[in-house]
Amino acid sequence: MTGPDGSALRVLIVDDHVVVRAGLRALLTGEPGFDVVGETGDGEEAVHLTARLRPDVVLMDLRLTDDTAPGPRADGLAATRRIAAETPGSRVVVLTSSGTRGDVVRAMEAGARGYVLKAGPPEELFRAVRAAAAGGTGLAPEAAGHLAGHLADPGTVLSDREIEVVRLLALGHSNRSIAASLFLSEATVKTHLVRVYRKLGTENRASTVSEAVRRGLLELG
Repeated sequence: MTGPDGSALRVLIVDDHVVVRAGLRALLTGEPGFDVVGETGDGEEAVHLTARLRPDVVLMDLRLTDDTAPGPRADGLAATRRIAAETPGSRVVVLTSSGTRGDVVRAMEAGARGYVLKAGPPEELFRAVRAAAAGGTGLAPEAAGHLAGHLADPGTVLSDREIEVVRLLALGHSNRSIAASLFLSEATVKTHLVRVYRKLGTENRASTVSEAVRRGLLELG
């Protein structure tokens, strides 16, 4: 498949690992019908490049910061959300290493038109890019399964803020410590916890962390 005028599909690569970007560029340029028009490892620059280059598809990694830093998903999600709002003609396909249900749902809610895992076969990536460029949705089988599960039971996905609260719970922080870390009031933290307990069907801090991990909403280690 090519673009609407018969030209190759224009792709922008967004990943903070230079070697990964080089590999993706080689993979895409070696497949007929694709033209890599740019690359970056920074979410903010990705937004600006998309507006300037107008690619058909933006390949977006969710984790554009070090995994040890707070909120590793924020850059990729924020960039996806802004691109979807500011340059809707460019479709975002997430290409990342994490395929948890929470990640898939948050990416699609942010405006992504596809979700593919880096460990998947190249054909899945090519198919997702072509589908998104055509105005459809391109999902790896695992991502499609997670999305279907969410549609059947939408209340189990936590918001980004709720994930942050649960992550700090898992590290043993008190409500006061969580409030200080997230610049919230203790009352707001308690409100978040009530909502998390309701969504996960849990009653205390320990069971909440365990259930979040079991559902793939929280990664420890």
